[in-house]
Amino acid sequence: MKKTAQLTLLETAIKELGYTLRYEKGDFLGGDCRLHENRVVVVNRFLPLEGKIHTLAKVIRQLNPPGISKEIAAIIDSQIAAGLFTPPEN
Repeated sequence: MKKTAQLTLLETAIKELGYTLRYEKGDFLGGDCRLHENRVVVVNRFLPLEGKIHTLAKVIRQLNPPGISKEIAAIIDSQIAAGLFTPPEN
């Protein structure tokens, strides 16, 4: 699957989970947060495509929603296989 298709799939999944997705400039990678009563995922707009995919995959992995699609699970698994995720803290 092409990187742009992966990004689109992850963006759609974030929105389906009830989060607002925002691309902003700043000195950060990105992540999820709560802004007043809104759930927001913020991604640094200057990240390369792979960085945006990594950030969104990381957020979805942390949220661990039930019933994620096989395509999204495959993207997350590829990020894990590439060694881009650190082991979860206990």
